Amino acid sequence: MEQIKTKSIVLGITGGIAAYKAAELARMLIKQDIVVQVAMTDAACHFITPLTLQALTGKPVLTSSWGESGNGMDHINLSRSANMIVIAPATADFIAKLAHGLADDLLSNMCLARNCSLLIAPAMNRQMWESAATQRNIKQLMADGVIVLGPDSGVQACGEEGLGRMLEPAQLAQAVVAQFQPKLLTGTRVMLTAGPTYEAIDAVRGITNRSSGKMGYAIAQAALELGAQVTLVSGPTVLLAPHGVELVQVNSAQEMFEAVKTHVAGTDIFIGVAAVADYRAAETSTQKIKKSTSNLTLVLVPNPDILAYVAALPKPPFCVGFAAETENLKTYATQKRTAKKLPLLAANLAQQAIGADDNELILFDDAGEHLLPRADKLTQARALMNHIIKLKGIT
Repeated sequence: MEQIKTKSIVLGITGGIAAYKAAELARMLIKQDIVVQVAMTDAACHFITPLTLQALTGKPVLTSSWGESGNGMDHINLSRSANMIVIAPATADFIAKLAHGLADDLLSNMCLARNCSLLIAPAMNRQMWESAATQRNIKQLMADGVIVLGPDSGVQACGEEGLGRMLEPAQLAQAVVAQFQPKLLTGTRVMLTAGPTYEAIDAVRGITNRSSGKMGYAIAQAALELGAQVTLVSGPTVLLAPHGVELVQVNSAQEMFEAVKTHVAGTDIFIGVAAVADYRAAETSTQKIKKSTSNLTLVLVPNPDILAYVAALPKPPFCVGFAAETENLKTYATQKRTAKKLPLLAANLAQQAIGADDNELILFDDAGEHLLPRADKLTQARALMNHIIKLKGIT
Protein backbone atom coordinates (compact mmCIF):
# COMPACT_ATOMS: atom_id res chain seq x y z
CA MET A 1 0.00 0.00 0.00
CA GLU A 2 1.74 3.08 -1.26
CA GLN A 3 1.45 6.11 0.97
CA ILE A 4 2.60 9.69 0.51
CA LYS A 5 6.09 9.86 2.00
CA THR A 6 6.51 13.62 2.29
CA LYS A 7 3.40 15.14 3.80
CA SER A 8 3.07 18.88 3.38
CA ILE A 9 0.15 21.27 3.72
CA VAL A 10 -0.52 24.96 3.56
CA LEU A 11 -2.58 25.99 6.58
CA GLY A 12 -4.56 29.09 5.65
CA ILE A 13 -5.95 31.21 8.47
CA THR A 14 -8.63 33.82 7.89
CA GLY A 15 -10.04 36.51 10.16
CA GLY A 16 -12.41 34.85 12.60
CA ILE A 17 -12.38 34.38 16.36
CA ALA A 18 -11.69 30.66 15.80
CA ALA A 19 -8.26 31.62 14.43
CA TYR A 20 -6.77 30.89 17.85
CA LYS A 21 -7.61 27.21 17.35
CA ALA A 22 -5.34 27.10 14.29
CA ALA A 23 -2.32 27.08 16.60
CA GLU A 24 -3.45 23.81 18.19
CA LEU A 25 -4.31 22.38 14.77
CA ALA A 26 -0.81 23.19 13.50
CA ARG A 27 0.72 21.53 16.55
CA MET A 28 -1.35 18.37 16.07
CA LEU A 29 -0.48 18.11 12.38
CA ILE A 30 3.23 18.49 13.06
CA LYS A 31 2.98 15.64 15.60
CA GLN A 32 1.71 13.52 12.69
CA ASP A 33 4.92 14.32 10.75
CA ILE A 34 3.17 16.76 8.43
CA VAL A 35 5.11 19.81 7.26
CA VAL A 36 2.96 22.90 7.89
CA GLN A 37 3.40 26.19 6.07
CA VAL A 38 1.07 28.89 7.39
CA ALA A 39 -0.41 31.63 5.24
CA MET A 40 -2.60 34.28 6.90
CA THR A 41 -4.90 36.99 5.71
CA ASP A 42 -4.44 40.50 7.07
CA ALA A 43 -7.63 40.10 9.13
CA ALA A 44 -6.33 36.87 10.68
CA CYS A 45 -3.30 38.73 12.05
CA HIS A 46 -5.68 40.73 14.26
CA PHE A 47 -6.79 37.54 16.02
CA ILE A 48 -3.51 35.61 16.35
CA THR A 49 0.03 36.77 15.64
CA PRO A 50 2.17 35.30 12.87
CA LEU A 51 4.97 34.93 15.45
CA THR A 52 2.90 32.33 17.34
CA LEU A 53 2.47 30.21 14.21
CA GLN A 54 6.09 30.66 13.21
CA ALA A 55 7.23 29.40 16.62
CA LEU A 56 5.01 26.33 16.30
CA THR A 57 5.87 25.44 12.69
CA GLY A 58 9.46 26.60 12.49
CA LYS A 59 8.66 28.38 9.22
CA PRO A 60 8.14 32.07 8.41
CA VAL A 61 4.43 32.84 8.15
CA LEU A 62 3.32 34.30 4.82
CA THR A 63 0.95 37.24 4.94
CA SER A 64 1.62 39.09 1.70
CA SER A 65 1.80 38.32 -2.01
CA TRP A 66 5.22 39.96 -1.91
CA GLY A 67 6.74 37.28 0.25
CA GLU A 68 10.17 35.94 1.11
CA SER A 69 10.94 34.85 -2.43
CA GLY A 70 10.79 38.42 -3.63
CA ASN A 71 9.32 37.48 -7.00
CA GLY A 72 5.63 37.59 -6.09
CA MET A 73 5.14 33.93 -6.99
CA ASP A 74 4.47 32.42 -3.58
CA HIS A 75 0.86 31.81 -4.58
CA ILE A 76 2.14 29.55 -7.39
CA ASN A 77 5.16 27.97 -5.73
CA LEU A 78 3.48 27.00 -2.46
CA SER A 79 0.48 25.30 -4.05
CA ARG A 80 2.86 23.23 -6.19
CA SER A 81 4.90 21.99 -3.26
CA ALA A 82 1.98 21.18 -0.91
CA ASN A 83 -0.22 18.08 -0.89
CA MET A 84 -3.22 20.16 0.12
CA ILE A 85 -4.42 23.55 1.33
CA VAL A 86 -6.45 23.65 4.53
CA ILE A 87 -8.35 26.83 5.44
CA ALA A 88 -9.19 26.90 9.15
CA PRO A 89 -11.09 28.94 10.01
CA ALA A 90 -12.82 29.78 6.74
CA THR A 91 -14.96 32.87 7.23
CA ALA A 92 -18.13 33.66 5.29
CA ASP A 93 -16.22 36.38 3.44
CA PHE A 94 -13.41 34.04 2.39
CA ILE A 95 -15.87 31.32 1.36
CA ALA A 96 -17.58 33.88 -0.88
CA LYS A 97 -14.22 34.75 -2.45
CA LEU A 98 -13.51 31.10 -3.19
CA ALA A 99 -16.95 30.48 -4.67
CA HIS A 100 -16.63 33.45 -7.05
CA GLY A 101 -12.96 33.06 -7.94
CA LEU A 102 -11.84 36.32 -6.33
CA ALA A 103 -8.14 36.67 -5.58
CA ASP A 104 -7.12 39.89 -3.84
CA ASP A 105 -4.60 38.56 -1.30
CA LEU A 106 -1.97 35.85 -1.02
CA LEU A 107 -4.25 33.16 0.39
CA SER A 108 -7.09 33.61 -2.12
CA ASN A 109 -4.53 33.74 -4.96
CA MET A 110 -3.03 30.51 -3.69
CA CYS A 111 -6.39 28.76 -3.61
CA LEU A 112 -7.21 29.89 -7.14
CA ALA A 113 -3.80 28.87 -8.51
CA ARG A 114 -3.62 25.52 -6.72
CA ASN A 115 -3.19 22.10 -8.31
CA CYS A 116 -3.80 20.27 -5.02
CA SER A 117 -6.89 19.51 -2.96
CA LEU A 118 -8.57 22.21 -0.89
CA LEU A 119 -10.22 21.67 2.49
CA ILE A 120 -12.14 24.36 4.34
CA ALA A 121 -13.43 24.51 7.92
CA PRO A 122 -16.26 27.08 8.04
CA ALA A 123 -16.55 29.24 11.16
CA MET A 124 -19.14 31.97 11.57
CA ASN A 125 -22.30 33.11 13.35
CA ARG A 126 -25.23 30.72 12.92
CA GLN A 127 -27.29 33.21 10.91
CA MET A 128 -24.36 33.91 8.60
CA TRP A 129 -24.02 30.16 8.04
CA GLU A 130 -27.76 29.71 7.41
CA SER A 131 -28.02 32.66 5.03
CA ALA A 132 -29.01 31.86 1.46
CA ALA A 133 -25.83 33.44 0.11
CA THR A 134 -23.50 31.32 2.24
CA GLN A 135 -25.42 28.14 1.45
CA ARG A 136 -25.22 28.92 -2.30
CA ASN A 137 -21.48 29.48 -1.97
CA ILE A 138 -20.95 26.24 -0.04
CA LYS A 139 -22.90 24.24 -2.64
CA GLN A 140 -20.80 25.80 -5.39
CA LEU A 141 -17.56 24.94 -3.62
CA MET A 142 -18.65 21.35 -3.06
CA ALA A 143 -19.58 21.10 -6.74
CA ASP A 144 -16.07 22.38 -7.52
CA GLY A 145 -14.55 19.55 -5.49
CA VAL A 146 -13.70 21.48 -2.34
CA ILE A 147 -13.93 19.37 0.83
CA VAL A 148 -16.04 21.09 3.49
CA LEU A 149 -15.32 20.04 7.08
CA GLY A 150 -18.18 21.02 9.35
CA PRO A 151 -19.34 23.27 10.77
CA ASP A 152 -20.36 22.01 14.17
CA SER A 153 -23.23 23.11 16.39
CA GLY A 154 -22.77 24.72 19.78
CA VAL A 155 -22.35 27.92 21.73
CA GLN A 156 -20.65 30.62 19.68
CA ALA A 157 -18.43 33.53 20.65
CA CYS A 158 -21.36 35.92 20.20
CA GLY A 159 -23.36 33.98 22.78
CA GLU A 160 -25.81 32.48 20.31
CA GLU A 161 -26.08 28.74 19.76
CA GLY A 162 -26.40 26.75 16.56
CA LEU A 163 -24.52 25.62 13.47
CA GLY A 164 -21.45 27.64 12.58
CA ARG A 165 -18.74 26.65 15.10
CA MET A 166 -15.51 25.44 13.57
CA LEU A 167 -14.78 21.79 14.20
CA GLU A 168 -12.35 21.19 17.05
CA PRO A 169 -8.64 20.96 16.13
CA ALA A 170 -8.55 17.23 16.89
CA GLN A 171 -11.37 16.57 14.44
CA LEU A 172 -9.74 18.69 11.76
CA ALA A 173 -6.37 17.02 12.29
CA GLN A 174 -8.01 13.61 11.87
CA ALA A 175 -9.66 14.74 8.64
CA VAL A 176 -6.40 16.08 7.25
CA VAL A 177 -4.44 12.94 8.15
CA ALA A 178 -7.17 10.87 6.50
CA GLN A 179 -6.49 12.59 3.18
CA PHE A 180 -3.00 11.10 3.10
CA GLN A 181 -4.14 7.50 3.49
CA PRO A 182 -4.76 5.20 0.49
CA LYS A 183 -8.52 4.82 0.09
CA LEU A 184 -8.46 1.03 -0.05
CA LEU A 185 -11.80 0.68 1.75
CA THR A 186 -13.82 3.02 -0.45
CA GLY A 187 -17.29 1.49 -0.79
CA THR A 188 -16.73 -0.75 2.25
CA ARG A 189 -19.08 -0.58 5.24
CA VAL A 190 -17.42 -1.00 8.62
CA MET A 191 -19.35 -1.31 11.89
CA LEU A 192 -17.69 -1.11 15.30
CA THR A 193 -18.81 -1.36 18.88
CA ALA A 194 -16.80 0.65 21.41
CA GLY A 195 -16.67 1.73 25.02
CA PRO A 196 -18.22 0.12 28.08
CA THR A 197 -21.86 -0.72 28.69
CA TYR A 198 -23.83 0.38 31.74
CA GLU A 199 -26.25 -2.07 33.32
CA ALA A 200 -28.69 -0.32 35.65
CA ILE A 201 -29.42 -1.66 39.12
CA ASP A 202 -31.69 1.19 40.16
CA ALA A 203 -32.27 4.80 39.19
CA VAL A 204 -28.74 5.87 40.19
CA ARG A 205 -26.58 2.74 40.45
CA GLY A 206 -25.31 0.33 37.86
CA ILE A 207 -22.71 -2.20 36.76
CA THR A 208 -20.05 -1.03 34.32
CA ASN A 209 -16.31 -1.32 33.68
CA ARG A 210 -13.27 0.90 33.19
CA SER A 211 -13.16 0.85 29.38
CA SER A 212 -12.48 4.33 28.00
CA GLY A 213 -13.51 3.57 24.42
CA LYS A 214 -10.21 4.97 23.10
CA MET A 215 -9.28 1.87 21.10
CA GLY A 216 -12.65 1.59 19.38
CA TYR A 217 -12.73 5.27 18.50
CA ALA A 218 -9.17 5.03 17.14
CA ILE A 219 -10.18 2.10 14.92
CA ALA A 220 -13.17 4.10 13.67
CA GLN A 221 -10.74 6.90 12.74
CA ALA A 222 -8.37 4.47 11.00
CA ALA A 223 -11.23 2.98 8.97
CA LEU A 224 -12.39 6.47 7.96
CA GLU A 225 -8.88 7.31 6.82
CA LEU A 226 -9.01 4.34 4.46
CA GLY A 227 -12.23 5.59 2.89
CA ALA A 228 -14.69 3.28 4.64
CA GLN A 229 -18.26 4.17 5.56
CA VAL A 230 -18.17 3.75 9.34
CA THR A 231 -20.94 3.13 11.85
CA LEU A 232 -19.81 3.41 15.47
CA VAL A 233 -22.10 1.93 18.13
CA SER A 234 -20.75 3.39 21.34
CA GLY A 235 -21.45 2.89 24.99
CA PRO A 236 -21.08 5.89 27.37
CA THR A 237 -17.71 7.65 26.94
CA VAL A 238 -16.37 11.20 27.15
CA LEU A 239 -14.73 10.92 23.72
CA LEU A 240 -15.42 13.02 20.64
CA ALA A 241 -16.43 10.76 17.75
CA PRO A 242 -14.31 11.12 14.58
CA HIS A 243 -15.88 13.53 12.13
CA GLY A 244 -17.66 11.56 9.43
CA VAL A 245 -18.77 8.47 11.35
CA GLU A 246 -22.39 7.51 11.88
CA LEU A 247 -22.53 7.53 15.67
CA VAL A 248 -25.13 5.44 17.49
CA GLN A 249 -25.04 6.06 21.23
CA VAL A 250 -26.27 3.42 23.66
CA ASN A 251 -25.97 2.61 27.35
CA SER A 252 -26.73 -1.04 28.09
CA ALA A 253 -25.61 -4.25 26.41
CA GLN A 254 -29.19 -4.90 25.32
CA GLU A 255 -29.36 -1.46 23.68
CA MET A 256 -26.05 -2.13 21.94
CA PHE A 257 -27.34 -5.49 20.73
CA GLU A 258 -30.49 -3.93 19.29
CA ALA A 259 -28.47 -1.17 17.60
CA VAL A 260 -26.16 -3.72 16.00
CA LYS A 261 -29.10 -5.80 14.75
CA THR A 262 -30.66 -2.65 13.29
CA HIS A 263 -27.55 -1.48 11.43
CA VAL A 264 -25.64 -4.68 10.58
CA ALA A 265 -27.33 -5.33 7.22
CA GLY A 266 -24.89 -4.59 4.42
CA THR A 267 -21.88 -4.45 6.75
CA ASP A 268 -18.66 -5.77 5.21
CA ILE A 269 -16.43 -5.66 8.31
CA PHE A 270 -17.62 -5.92 11.91
CA ILE A 271 -15.20 -5.16 14.75
CA GLY A 272 -16.38 -5.84 18.29
CA VAL A 273 -14.18 -3.62 20.46
CA ALA A 274 -16.71 -2.72 23.16
CA ALA A 275 -16.21 -4.07 26.66
CA VAL A 276 -19.76 -5.40 26.88
CA ALA A 277 -20.88 -6.37 30.39
CA ASP A 278 -21.31 -10.14 30.57
CA TYR A 279 -24.17 -9.85 33.06
CA ARG A 280 -27.00 -7.50 34.01
CA ALA A 281 -29.39 -7.35 36.95
CA ALA A 282 -32.41 -9.62 36.51
CA GLU A 283 -34.60 -6.91 38.01
CA THR A 284 -34.04 -3.16 38.19
CA SER A 285 -35.70 -0.52 40.32
CA THR A 286 -37.02 2.71 38.84
CA GLN A 287 -36.33 4.36 42.19
CA LYS A 288 -33.16 4.50 44.26
CA ILE A 289 -32.82 1.45 46.50
CA LYS A 290 -32.48 2.81 50.03
CA LYS A 291 -29.58 1.72 52.18
CA SER A 292 -30.34 -0.59 55.09
CA THR A 293 -28.44 -2.79 57.52
CA SER A 294 -29.55 -5.92 55.65
CA ASN A 295 -27.59 -7.62 52.90
CA LEU A 296 -28.64 -6.86 49.35
CA THR A 297 -28.74 -9.76 46.93
CA LEU A 298 -28.53 -9.13 43.19
CA VAL A 299 -29.52 -11.83 40.74
CA LEU A 300 -27.48 -11.45 37.55
CA VAL A 301 -28.44 -12.89 34.18
CA PRO A 302 -26.25 -13.18 31.05
CA ASN A 303 -26.25 -10.45 28.45
CA PRO A 304 -26.48 -11.32 24.74
CA ASP A 305 -23.20 -12.15 22.99
CA ILE A 306 -23.19 -9.50 20.27
CA LEU A 307 -20.08 -10.69 18.44
CA ALA A 308 -21.24 -14.32 18.43
CA TYR A 309 -24.60 -13.20 16.99
CA VAL A 310 -22.98 -11.30 14.12
CA ALA A 311 -20.47 -14.07 13.38
CA ALA A 312 -23.32 -16.63 13.20
CA LEU A 313 -25.43 -14.71 10.67
CA PRO A 314 -26.21 -16.64 7.46
CA LYS A 315 -23.90 -14.33 5.49
CA PRO A 316 -21.74 -12.74 8.18
CA PRO A 317 -19.39 -9.83 7.61
CA PHE A 318 -15.68 -10.27 8.20
CA CYS A 319 -15.71 -10.39 12.00
CA VAL A 320 -12.92 -9.17 14.26
CA GLY A 321 -13.07 -9.74 18.00
CA PHE A 322 -11.20 -8.24 20.94
CA ALA A 323 -10.13 -10.02 24.10
CA ALA A 324 -9.00 -8.12 27.18
CA GLU A 325 -7.63 -10.57 29.73
CA THR A 326 -5.77 -10.28 33.03
CA GLU A 327 -3.94 -13.63 32.68
CA ASN A 328 -3.34 -16.51 30.25
CA LEU A 329 -3.76 -14.09 27.36
CA LYS A 330 -2.84 -16.42 24.50
CA THR A 331 -4.85 -19.36 25.84
CA TYR A 332 -8.05 -17.41 26.44
CA ALA A 333 -7.74 -15.44 23.20
CA THR A 334 -7.29 -18.60 21.15
CA GLN A 335 -10.27 -20.23 22.86
CA LYS A 336 -12.46 -17.19 22.15
CA ARG A 337 -11.46 -17.04 18.48
CA THR A 338 -12.11 -20.75 18.01
CA ALA A 339 -15.44 -20.76 19.87
CA LYS A 340 -16.82 -17.83 17.84
CA LYS A 341 -15.19 -18.92 14.56
CA LEU A 342 -13.54 -15.55 14.00
CA PRO A 343 -11.01 -14.96 11.22
CA LEU A 344 -9.18 -12.46 13.42
CA LEU A 345 -8.97 -11.61 17.10
CA ALA A 346 -6.94 -8.87 18.80
CA ALA A 347 -5.90 -9.46 22.40
CA ASN A 348 -4.30 -7.40 25.14
CA LEU A 349 -3.79 -7.40 28.88
CA ALA A 350 -6.56 -5.33 30.45
CA GLN A 351 -4.36 -3.94 33.22
CA GLN A 352 -1.99 -2.47 30.60
CA ALA A 353 -4.59 -1.14 28.18
CA ILE A 354 -7.73 0.10 29.94
CA GLY A 355 -7.73 3.88 30.10
CA ALA A 356 -4.21 4.15 28.62
CA ASP A 357 -3.32 6.13 25.51
CA ASP A 358 -1.07 3.37 24.21
CA ASN A 359 -1.32 -0.38 23.98
CA GLU A 360 0.34 -3.64 22.92
CA LEU A 361 -1.75 -6.01 20.83
CA ILE A 362 -1.37 -9.61 19.70
CA LEU A 363 -3.36 -10.52 16.59
CA PHE A 364 -4.52 -14.13 16.24
CA ASP A 365 -5.54 -15.49 12.84
CA ASP A 366 -5.28 -18.75 10.88
CA ALA A 367 -1.57 -18.10 10.24
CA GLY A 368 -0.76 -17.75 13.94
CA GLU A 369 0.22 -14.80 16.15
CA HIS A 370 1.29 -11.30 15.12
CA LEU A 371 2.65 -8.89 17.73
CA LEU A 372 1.91 -5.18 17.40
CA PRO A 373 4.52 -3.60 19.71
CA ARG A 374 3.34 -1.02 22.21
CA ALA A 375 2.35 2.23 20.52
CA ASP A 376 -0.35 4.87 20.71
CA LYS A 377 -3.81 3.51 20.00
CA LEU A 378 -4.26 5.27 16.65
CA THR A 379 -1.03 3.69 15.40
CA GLN A 380 -2.29 0.31 16.61
CA ALA A 381 -5.65 0.92 14.97
CA ARG A 382 -4.02 1.67 11.62
CA ALA A 383 -1.89 -1.48 11.90
CA LEU A 384 -4.99 -3.53 12.72
CA MET A 385 -6.89 -2.14 9.72
CA ASN A 386 -3.93 -2.89 7.46
CA HIS A 387 -3.91 -6.47 8.74
CA ILE A 388 -7.62 -6.80 8.02
CA ILE A 389 -7.04 -5.48 4.49
CA LYS A 390 -4.26 -8.05 4.03
CA LEU A 391 -6.45 -10.94 5.23
CA LYS A 392 -9.27 -9.83 2.92
CA GLY A 393 -6.87 -9.64 -0.03
CA ILE A 394 -7.57 -5.98 -0.76
CA THR A 395 -4.88 -4.24 -2.81
